[in-house]
Amino acid sequence: MAAKKLYDSFSKSLIDEVHRWGAMKQNGVSLRYMLEFGSKFSERNLLLGAQFLHKELPIRIARRAIELESLPYGLSEKPAILKVRHNNVVPTMALGVQQLKKDLNPKLDYKDLDDIHQFLDRFYMSRIGIRMLIGQHVALHEPNPPPDRIGYIHAKMSPVEVARHASEDARSVCLREYGTAPDVKVYGDPDFTFPYVPTHLHLMVFELVKNSLRAVEERFMDLEKLAPPIRIIVADGLEDVTIKACLVSCLRVKTLYNTGQNMLYCVWHALN
Repeated sequence: MAAKKLYDSFSKSLIDEVHRWGAMKQNGVSLRYMLEFGSKFSERNLLLGAQFLHKELPIRIARRAIELESLPYGLSEKPAILKVRHNNVVPTMALGVQQLKKDLNPKLDYKDLDDIHQFLDRFYMSRIGIRMLIGQHVALHEPNPPPDRIGYIHAKMSPVEVARHASEDARSVCLREYGTAPDVKVYGDPDFTFPYVPTHLHLMVFELVKNSLRAVEERFMDLEKLAPPIRIIVADGLEDVTIKACLVSCLRVKTLYNTGQNMLYCVWHALN
């Protein structure tokens, strides 16, 4: 069993310490709070941030380590999952899900695996949160930050500009894979901005456009017709921003909170 291997690999005192930290309450930190805290730069705030991370990071990491040992459907025992705690977390976790997929009934729909779906959502969102907390704290030490940057957060980020850069990167991948790539046209107000993390939005839009490009390219590869362009529509609302790749996918991003995507769906189908 995976849990037995964990106990065999580490001392009992260390395992007890992990469980002690894992039983503590995790403190939520919103993007809005990080923006407000980081905008009030001072040596005292940097010290307070370091003290917070010194206590908060062990709690979050311990919870993920404990959860990795008790996954349903035997996922904890898959060879790839046993390596997750070391490195290459995202591809290794995806490989573990793929190994599980081979062992399950091929007729089983991913929607029936609610326990794993919830775990992957928690695991990846927690990983993003941990990396964000660390990266934000380190970035706040930057002596000469770019304009409108508060750590990792861009106070006036243009989703249209980010979508254009992400689309260009996705087209490069498509060109390398298929030799051709449909055009991508981005529509939206270039003057509209809101506080967000550009690297996070870039990654989400990149995956959205990449999947759209692949779907269009594979649909038209055996046809004589030219593949139509993909339209990326950025629409701003009162509380969120919707980025739609017509007619394939849709991504909604809260202006100061990322609701995330269905992680199991992404991992389960990206490997096909």
